[in-house]
Amino acid sequence: MNESYFVRTGDNRFLPTSHVGGAWAADEQHFSPLAGLIVHEIECARTRGSRPDMLMSRISFDILGRIAFGEFDIQVEVLRPGRTIELVEATVIIAGRPTVSARAWLTTAQDTAAVSGGEPDSLTSPDQLASWSIDSVWPGGYIESIDVRQVGTPEQGRATAWIRSAVDLVAGEDASTLASYVALVDTANGIGVRQDPTKWMFPNLDLTIHLYRQPEGPWTGLDTSVTFGGTGQGLTRTVLHDTRGPVGVAEQILTVRPQPV
Repeated sequence: MNESYFVRTGDNRFLPTSHVGGAWAADEQHFSPLAGLIVHEIECARTRGSRPDMLMSRISFDILGRIAFGEFDIQVEVLRPGRTIELVEATVIIAGRPTVSARAWLTTAQDTAAVSGGEPDSLTSPDQLASWSIDSVWPGGYIESIDVRQVGTPEQGRATAWIRSAVDLVAGEDASTLASYVALVDTANGIGVRQDPTKWMFPNLDLTIHLYRQPEGPWTGLDTSVTFGGTGQGLTRTVLHDTRGPVGVAEQILTVRPQPV
């Protein structure tokens, strides 16, 4: 594939393509590619600034409402500039309404190789694994666009998988390895399902990613556990990997409820 998830139609305006089709509803965007696009726009804005060399250490996304399938804008603002630490905010505007809010902490790179350690074990290489048809569980254009390879045998609420995509993030633009990596992380909530998604809904309201190493592509590794509480809340927790090893963690809070009859 050489198609894209998004087409830029203005300085900060984008049009989603069919590859962004959602898993819960056909007329909604899947959040995963949009998360990568937000990172891409933050990086583009910072490249025009004074400190483009900082590393993204944490980014948190709050999904404020339904992500409609239509043109939208992304506004980026530096909230806390600094020489060693910076806080950036990005807001997705759809039909005049804030739909996703994201905040990213960036820090300067330091040489701490002498004291690094404490990482979990690495995953089996994706080159040794067969592709899994995740579209047997989930519908949507985004799901059809990804190559998923399971590590081991998935259990209820517990799965490990590698994901990659041959679809460009933005048509005619080079996205960074980080943006392309983040564009696949939100898939975590779909690889280790705890209940049949035709009977239960469990969409995530947010996504928070912490990184202690900048990931390398093209594979995003997800070692995921899903927990449902007894009062309508759930939590998806993921250790993030690239083919060199772990790079950080991600968490998603879920709203759990039966599918309408």
